[in-house]
Amino acid sequence: MKRERSDYAIQAVRNAMRVLEAFDDDDQLGVTEIGRRLGLHKNKVFRILATLAEDGYVEQCAEHDRYRLGVRCLALGRAYAHTRPLLRLARPVLAELAVRIGESVHLAELRDFEVVHLAGEQTPRILQTSLRVGRSLPAHCTALGKVLVGCGSPELQERYARAIAARGLEARTVLTISDRDKLLEQLHAVAAQGYAVDVEECEPGLSCAAGPVFDASGALVAAISLSAPTVRLPEEALQRSAVPAVLAAAHELSRQLGYPA
Repeated sequence: MKRERSDYAIQAVRNAMRVLEAFDDDDQLGVTEIGRRLGLHKNKVFRILATLAEDGYVEQCAEHDRYRLGVRCLALGRAYAHTRPLLRLARPVLAELAVRIGESVHLAELRDFEVVHLAGEQTPRILQTSLRVGRSLPAHCTALGKVLVGCGSPELQERYARAIAARGLEARTVLTISDRDKLLEQLHAVAAQGYAVDVEECEPGLSCAAGPVFDASGALVAAISLSAPTVRLPEEALQRSAVPAVLAAAHELSRQLGYPA
């Protein structure tokens, strides 16, 4: 009988990864704070941090006892980007889109029905949306998520429908679609039109448009989005200017990945 992958998991390694992930929203953290967040005894956290510090994955700040991520994490991130053709090819496409439209852009993929932002570009405008590289957001309230599910395989859509039936949909704003049937209806529309938008569904004041990226086999591998303050990109402008630009960038990246025209 084949063993489940979880049967091989090493809890100590998992705890070390959880400690590193705790720095996602904070530049610096102390031992007690990490232990409280993760539900780990501070002695265990201290030993994990000492091991990670020895290998350069965290470092202790000289002026106090708090820790921050070390340069080895940066090296890992660069290695990740270097070994993935998708990211290498996407960077110039994203940069050109950001300059041409003058707004923030992202590349993202779907993991466990969460949108994970893999890369992004900004322009030097004073009022702009922040980069979310490395961060995750729910699929149901983001243009990226709607594309990654709606333009995905029928099997993916079926699994997603079961998942949201079981856990429900969080209403992040008053405009978030939190009704399962309405969301599934919109995902069918996304599949038909080949793009998605969201206007303040994820965050008040934020508008986004997204298009799908396919590889040589025709599989959906990622999505490209453009986001801006709603005051600068209301829904009419979103449809008129953002959608065509995003689709052009997504088509170009798909072409470079070998997707037939």
